[in-house]
Order: sequence, then structure tokens, then C-alpha cells
Amino acid sequence: MTWVNAVVQGLLLGGQYALLACGLSLVFGVMRIVNLAHGALAVTAAYLTLWLSQRTSLPLVVCLVASVLVFAGVGYLLQRGLLNRALRGGELAPLLVTFGLAVIVVNLLQEIATANSRSISIGGLATSSTRIVDGLSIGVFSLLTLVVAVALIGLIQLFLSRTAVGRAMRATSDDPGAARLMGIDDRHMYGLATAIAVGSVAAAGAFLGMSTQFTPGYGDLVLIFAFEAVIIGGLGSLWGTLLGGLVLGVAQTVGAQVEPAYGILFGHVVFLAVLALKPSGLMPRTVTA
Repeated sequence: MTWVNAVVQGLLLGGQYALLACGLSLVFGVMRIVNLAHGALAVTAAYLTLWLSQRTSLPLVVCLVASVLVFAGVGYLLQRGLLNRALRGGELAPLLVTFGLAVIVVNLLQEIATANSRSISIGGLATSSTRIVDGLSIGVFSLLTLVVAVALIGLIQLFLSRTAVGRAMRATSDDPGAARLMGIDDRHMYGLATAIAVGSVAAAGAFLGMSTQFTPGYGDLVLIFAFEAVIIGGLGSLWGTLLGGLVLGVAQTVGAQVEPAYGILFGHVVFLAVLALKPSGLMPRTVTA
């Protein structure tokens, strides 16, 4: 039962990784951009949700939704005002721009929020659990995170495949020139894609802040885990990102079961093994397919 518990807890942890990684996967799938500011944006969203919950009388869920909406708007403006221009400079330019953005965001957070650890209080939900059988319990909040991750990825995939805007977004990703000939504004489509991605990052950051303590520099670790989940699952594949997050989470908890100090290391080893044996990932399908 000990090993079963490790696997179950790994799946729940993988839900958090998948939630953190889906925005990164979407941006790469639509625009082929590796967003190095992804982790910094997630932590910033956690700080915003914390600030709203402390300074207003609004319920926490309303603060979370407000953060998502704010960050979706920021994502759209970021793409239209900065990243669209960087895309014209070649593949390396967006990478450098997002790296610079991450440095700026982390330093601003350091100045505004200090380096003290913070967390978003969720009351008894943090310790609430449901016992399945003897020796196996599931944390309610961890299960909620997994459900939100699956629902969010499913909704984004449904949007891309079943709506007119989603199809225009996929067409722009496949061939921007042909999309422009059909009257599609590629800059607007890229802006919408980034708005969705950054909005999902905000949701992930808020859930992160509810599950653990965070500091301005915590985004570096977030970026590593999100990037590993995307690579394991397959670049640009949203369902692959979910699978990658689950695999990474299970690898870490099983590794910790073998030796508590080896949990993170086992996750990195699995990432390197997938990279060496199946570089295209476990579900090598682009988001625009």
C-alpha cells in the first residue's frame, strides 16, 4: 500500500505540474515561443491573489478569477506590445525578451514584496483529506488542483478545435501568411493565445500559492518543472502536457519513497530519459493538429 500511496500522491502532484505547464505548452504550440518568464508570471499571480484576498473582503475564488482576468489582459498587451515585435527578430529574440522580462519581474517583486516567504491561506482545505482505504488518503485540495488542471486543458483544447477563433488561431500557427490572405489578423490571434496562456498561468500561480510558500525567486523552480512536463508530454501537445505532469509527479514521489532526498532527482532522471529515448515526447502531437 505504501507504493500505491506514492503513486497516487504523485498523480495529484502531477496535476499541479500540468496546471503550471499548460500555458507554456499553448504559447509554444501556437507561436513557437519558449516563455522564460512563465515561472515569474505564475509567482506574480500568486502575489496578486494574496494581495486581493488580504486587502479586500472578496471571497478567495473571486480574487482568483480577478487575477486570471487581469493577467489575461496583461498577456494580450504583452504579446501585442512586445512579443509580436520580437517575433520579427527571429527565433532567438523572443527567448531573450522573455528572459529579460523574467529578470525585471523578479527584481520588482523583490523590491515590492521583499524576500519573505508568503502563502495564500485556504483554511481547513489545506489539511482536509479523504480516506480511501487504510494507508491511503487523498488531499481534497490536491484533488481539486488535478480536476482544475484537467478541466482547464480540456476547455482550451475544445476552444482550439471547435470554435471559429480557435480554428483561426490554429491556421495562424500553421501558416501566418496564408492566414493573413484569408483576412485573419495574426497579431490579434497571437495576442488572444497569449492572453489565454497567461490567464492559465495566473490560475496556476494562485493554486501554487495556496499549496506552498513562495518567494519572488520561486518562479525559477516553477519554470523547470513546467518545462520538464511539456518536454515529457511532447512540445505543443496539451494532453501530452497533462501526461507529462503526471509522469513527473509520480517519478518524484516514487523517488522520494526510495530515498527522501532523491525525489526531485528522480524527476530529472525521467525527464532526461524521455529526452534521450523519445525526444518528441510521449504524445508528440502539436496543439494545432
